[in-house]
Amino acid sequence: VLVNPLRVTIIDMVTSGPTKRGFSRIMNPNYASIMPQVIAVWAEEMGHAVAYECYTGQEDITSSLPAETDVLFLGAFTRSAQAAYAISNIYRKAGAVTVLGGPHARCYPEDSAKYFDYVLGLTDKAEVEHILTERAPGDPIGQQLSAARQPTYLPGVRERWKFIAPTIAKAPLLKIVPMIGSMGCPYTCSFCIDSVLPYQTLGFDQIKEDLRFLKSKLDQPMVGWHDPNFGVRFDDYMTAIEDAVEPGSVRFVAESSLSLLSEDNLKRMNKSGFVGMLPGIESWYDYGNKSKATRHQGLEKVKLVSDHVNMILSYIPYVQTNFVLGLDCDEGAEPFELTKKFIDLTPGAYTAFSLLTCYGRAAPMNLDLQRDGRVLPFPFHFLDSNHATNVMPLNYDWPEFYRLVADLTHYTLSVPRMVKRFRVNSPWTAKWLNLVRAGTSSRAKYQAGIGRMLREDAHLRGFFQGEHQDIPGFYTNGIKSALGPLWEALPDGALMHDHNAYLNAEQCASRVAAE
Repeated sequence: VLVNPLRVTIIDMVTSGPTKRGFSRIMNPNYASIMPQVIAVWAEEMGHAVAYECYTGQEDITSSLPAETDVLFLGAFTRSAQAAYAISNIYRKAGAVTVLGGPHARCYPEDSAKYFDYVLGLTDKAEVEHILTERAPGDPIGQQLSAARQPTYLPGVRERWKFIAPTIAKAPLLKIVPMIGSMGCPYTCSFCIDSVLPYQTLGFDQIKEDLRFLKSKLDQPMVGWHDPNFGVRFDDYMTAIEDAVEPGSVRFVAESSLSLLSEDNLKRMNKSGFVGMLPGIESWYDYGNKSKATRHQGLEKVKLVSDHVNMILSYIPYVQTNFVLGLDCDEGAEPFELTKKFIDLTPGAYTAFSLLTCYGRAAPMNLDLQRDGRVLPFPFHFLDSNHATNVMPLNYDWPEFYRLVADLTHYTLSVPRMVKRFRVNSPWTAKWLNLVRAGTSSRAKYQAGIGRMLREDAHLRGFFQGEHQDIPGFYTNGIKSALGPLWEALPDGALMHDHNAYLNAEQCASRVAAE
């Protein structure tokens, strides 16, 4: 037992600010990350007093956080970076040491180190123990730390339960427990943060223990697998599930590639209780290794993939198909029209779109994009793959691109598509979840508004075209409104960042190595 245990606060920033959208209120508590809970377990094992908060947009974050803290750990996606910087500023002024982890820390370590004392890449227990022992304020720049590799073991559901239970209690309907069985990914998609990490499995005995424990706590629990690509070692994972619990007594949601979702595998997943699947299609012209369509493109691939997804829907009731818009392989209206065709042929799937985004150090292609001058200094708050793309399209001008994006989004979320999706979905949970999700989305209206401003506002258009770096008032006002009381705590300079920091750091390292 420590003589002087530290007061450790851990915040998991699921969202960047308050939310009123119905779908977000239902689902945000289910998006809790695993690593903040893991760090909470590790800190308690070291003898420290831990306060854990998963911020879902429903809490008053300025009043719900512990006032007295020695060390703050905060996990954030890039969309929450400005809120994270403000919270860190508050705690540092109160004398706490602050630590940032999660995707933003990995993607933008140089920028994050200006506002946190420690910035973590890959994180293991030894790194956490080092920080809690050293507790060195970053003056003026914080330390960037990273473990040599991903951990080979993480605390399971039983050990994390005291942090899981109050988080899922915030969810009014679905309550999804986060689990993970593997890290890294065997695929090499150039835009993906997981493509640079070697694929590795965690313990199968741990999966069995977690599922048995969950069964003792919840009636027919639902598990959300956080594996970047579930089922790479399909037989091993399914055998572990089948050995641990009765068929269908636990429900599962996972993200996987179409190439792993053969009919034989789907039959086995259906029997074991899988109710949701999120396969990545990405593009009609590239990344065919994820969709079993390596030799097919265009309309031929649309029909092939549609047949496959409809087959998945016959076994898995909820399917979300994921696309990336703005890839260099796309040109003209055809990719968007092909996606409309896919939607018509596959009415039961919810089709989700991400705008191509360069998240700092996240992916191999980002160096080339920065080298080519195609990355823009968009404020982090809007880099959520939906509200903005910070990559200049290769084959589109900006007004045309946003016109096509808004048109496709409107088509997907339109009443005829909503009604048809509602009719063909089964059971009722899938029906209502998709209806609420589409019916409460304002994305098409937002994207159409950006397209209109790009045509009418020369200053905003100049920012998009890289002619200047003066943030348009539309975006500054949006951040101020979203942050609310945290706006006053935002550190000087935190609205902007070096959008070429990855490239600049690599060039500096090359010069040092050559000297």
